[in-house]
Amino acid sequence: MTDLTDGPAPAPGPAAPDTAPRLIAPPLQRRMACWVYEGMLLFAVVFVAGWLFSTLGQMRNAMDERRHLLQAFLFVVFGIYFTWFWAHGQTLAMKTWNIRVVDVAGRPVSQWRALARYLLCWLWFLPPLAAMAPFGLPGGELAVILFGWVAVWALLSRFHPQGQFWHDAIAGTRLVTSPPLSK
Repeated sequence: MTDLTDGPAPAPGPAAPDTAPRLIAPPLQRRMACWVYEGMLLFAVVFVAGWLFSTLGQMRNAMDERRHLLQAFLFVVFGIYFTWFWAHGQTLAMKTWNIRVVDVAGRPVSQWRALARYLLCWLWFLPPLAAMAPFGLPGGELAVILFGWVAVWALLSRFHPQGQFWHDAIAGTRLVTSPPLSK
């Protein structure tokens, strides 16, 4: 059985009223390294999905009027990717960084909970993008504001009692330290 805690186990016997595991998050640096690695791996997913969409839709350039359909398609593809992997415990990046997603009781997440987590993960990006959309800022300024929000969102996990990201707290999920689940 894999230990889901980062701290000592509660004392056995009747003196331990709380038998649920302590679901303490891995260190923030490791979670963010996993986040960056996940982003690099998603380039392959975007490449294949974008190629498939562009080929089947016979898109000739990136400014095609169907580019918003491509973005919606990628949103769905990412949703399928993350929901499937999280429902099975780990993505490839999470395996590499020994992180697993579980529910609040330490059990594997259902596909519905994984889907809710996926939608809530967009809190990493949507607030600054929605706030900046009406201003038509240049790419450099967009990047600074976006990365600034990501840093703020990540640091807000310091205020969670168990160090979890807030989208995990809302979705009823937790990131825990775990070796890779594959056999």
